[in-house]
Amino acid sequence: MSNGEYRHVWRIVVRNFINSFRPRQISGNNMGKDYLGNVYFEIPADPQRGKRKPTRWYDPPKGQDFQDPIPAEWESWLRQRRTEPPTEEEIAKNVAIADLKKINAAKIEEKRLTDGGSLPTPVERGAQSFPTYSEYHTGDPSVNPKNKGN
Repeated sequence: MSNGEYRHVWRIVVRNFINSFRPRQISGNNMGKDYLGNVYFEIPADPQRGKRKPTRWYDPPKGQDFQDPIPAEWESWLRQRRTEPPTEEEIAKNVAIADLKKINAAKIEEKRLTDGGSLPTPVERGAQSFPTYSEYHTGDPSVNPKNKGN
């Protein structure tokens, strides 16, 4: 073998190592945006190349860094529980239902307090022991409780 015939393995390893630090330029289809400002993307499945499932992700708004929970509709789309992304009407309807539940809960709480109810008190639990039964022996295992008189 001459010098030019073999592959320069170390050169390939070093080049791949350096390239691993470069940010990847992934471009996906913009699928939508939620009311929190998260933008959702998808790279569709391509069975010809062996990719059976689409790749989905989201980018939070600047400064959020994935701190806020995402809406349930978008989470189910991200986890591929649904094939189509949620529509604006569906999201608006679910937000309206959530707001209505908050209003109804506040009304129920107000009614409970006006009827003489008090704030719920937390139940304090201390150290609890296991129950003891007379038919089970809990002492020295070498002593049989049935043969105490013998």
